[in-house]
Amino acid sequence: MTALAPTSADVWALLEQVTDPEIPVVSLRELGILRAVNATDDGFEVVITPTYSGCPAMGQIEDDVQAVLAEAGVSARVLTQLAPAWTTDWMCDEAKEKLRAYGIAPPQRQSCGAQVNVIQFMQKPVTEPDIPCPQCGSTQTVVSAEFGSTACKALYKCLSCQEPFDYFKPY
Repeated sequence: MTALAPTSADVWALLEQVTDPEIPVVSLRELGILRAVNATDDGFEVVITPTYSGCPAMGQIEDDVQAVLAEAGVSARVLTQLAPAWTTDWMCDEAKEKLRAYGIAPPQRQSCGAQVNVIQFMQKPVTEPDIPCPQCGSTQTVVSAEFGSTACKALYKCLSCQEPFDYFKPY
């Protein structure tokens, strides 16, 4: 008796366990990094999009995807796709809640909308939304640095509980 060939749905299910190496509580799918799983003549093609073009975690993400699929006996190659550019709009609500529970404030507004070009210019809002502290929920927060532990995050400080925290900037 031979085993059935895996389907794209099977591969998606396997990849559900692959988390972001920098934020291990959120899966690649939840963050919107995992874009597509395509069946090919010699296995599968998994398409990933970095949160920004210089993301240093992409090599680790590709290795993690390959390892999970190889362990399951699935032949696949990983394709990094830069266009359309990743946006925080691709994060699911579950990911935003997991970020908050992990101590990272999730994006508080939408990006510039549907992206059809690689480069888009986004108008800076007249007033930034209040960024609630993921520790105590206070909106009495201030920006400490435009870049936090990674380029996709800003460093904030809560004036109520005095805790510093990362804010995942909307793109």
